[in-house]
Amino acid sequence: MHGPVPAAWLLVALCAATGAYCLLRMRSGVEEQRRAAGGEALMGFGMAVMAVPAAVFTPPRWAWPVYAAVFGAAALRALWTARAARHHLHHLVGAAAMAYMAAAMAAAPPGAHHAHGGTGVPVLTGTLLAYFTGYVLLAGARLVPAAVAVAGAGGGPAGWGDRPELARACRLSMGIGMVAMLLTL
Repeated sequence: MHGPVPAAWLLVALCAATGAYCLLRMRSGVEEQRRAAGGEALMGFGMAVMAVPAAVFTPPRWAWPVYAAVFGAAALRALWTARAARHHLHHLVGAAAMAYMAAAMAAAPPGAHHAHGGTGVPVLTGTLLAYFTGYVLLAGARLVPAAVAVAGAGGGPAGWGDRPELARACRLSMGIGMVAMLLTL
């Protein structure tokens, strides 16, 4: 999942900042927002760890199955919560994609550098890439009207956890990160 070193560090920074903001969103007064922010924080920090350049840190072989199990459990949780809120289906796809990428890395031959590609299933990788590309385009289109609407609302100041435009920007940045990671798988 590692591309050129400067791009990898930018991806680490983007994902870590997104994860940190999602932790702030967990302070929201709305339970559903806190729940979604927790899953998104896990995704952001998990993506940041997976994007660290191999020249700096190469996880031990046992770490990839652990990552796959953690994100597999997150996918099951998202599947369970999707019964009540449809937007958790996106969390399900994201967590499943992370589990898939970790499983692909666990299945890679020992000593193989993952930037050379070929570790994932091309059809599944392509399907996930198409999904996240579409998601990024749709989320980007939705972000502009949200920022304009909030600026013109004139209500009281919203807390960091209750700003819908920032939550959308957070999801957009994670979608961009997912596209970058899938491209280098």
